[in-house]
Amino acid sequence: MKGRLALLLISGVISYPLQASPDFEHYVTGLKQEALAAGISPVTVATAFADIHLIEVAIRHDKNQPEFKQTLATYIPRAVPQWKVNQAKRLYRQYLPLLTKIGAEYDVQPRFIVALWGIETNFGKLTGKYPLVSSLATLAWEGRREAFFKGQLFDALRILEQQKMAPADLKGSWAGAMGQVQFMPSSYLKYAVDQDGDGKQDLWGNLADVFGSAANYLHQNGWHGDETWGRLVRVPAGLDPALVGLEETRALSAWQALGVRKADGSDLPQASLQASLVQPDGEGGAAYLAYPNYRVLRDWNRSHYFVVAVGTLADRIVE
Repeated sequence: MKGRLALLLISGVISYPLQASPDFEHYVTGLKQEALAAGISPVTVATAFADIHLIEVAIRHDKNQPEFKQTLATYIPRAVPQWKVNQAKRLYRQYLPLLTKIGAEYDVQPRFIVALWGIETNFGKLTGKYPLVSSLATLAWEGRREAFFKGQLFDALRILEQQKMAPADLKGSWAGAMGQVQFMPSSYLKYAVDQDGDGKQDLWGNLADVFGSAANYLHQNGWHGDETWGRLVRVPAGLDPALVGLEETRALSAWQALGVRKADGSDLPQASLQASLVQPDGEGGAAYLAYPNYRVLRDWNRSHYFVVAVGTLADRIVE
């Protein structure tokens, strides 16, 4: 681990490219052996690793922290701009027959499928260009989360084997997320579906599979098809900070009694919903009542900002 980090630190002054690092090449040799031991076929291993190389940008992204700290006030206008809302509404209408059928099958409201699609990849336009085998091997070698990325790498090899894909076609983000809804390989194996029955689980070019897989993910993780995700609320001054967080859950009537109100100041809905109060930016920041579906969206992506962005776009699609 320390040796790899040292190589990274001096990469800016050494004369040969980091891709030529003997350390990485030696590491890849070990990965091949482990893949074979994990049951991946020799043909798949040989083909997948034939053109493997170090993805330096993956290391930079994984290690670098952004200098500018965002808040919801700066993040949401960028994640959910008006042009994206307009496009989401148009695509929602365009694919509504397919979305309605899939939504009924998995008990997921179509607007959330479209919102996830829009937030993850701008409706399929930004799926990633990096070869997954190389990206995942690079991140495993880098060592910060070696076990995780090694597991994802072996799952990527299983996808190649099961789907009979060429390694050059298995592309995604620098972090290994792939397709129009950015599944990691482990999520692909668990949740990707062949929605149209053509024999493939194509999350890159087949919208039936894309929508069905997103809906299946939500459904399998406990989505409530008759409930929304949450709502922006007003919090009274002096509310006990200990009540804030996903660990605390109360009925809407209890939050009403504590002085929590809708964003416009009106009473909370008279519904038998359980909710938690979250403030992603801390005390004084925007507050949301998080319903059970909020937690499901956090299974997809742990970021509160991501959840609020998806929920906000989903709400605006049908406003």
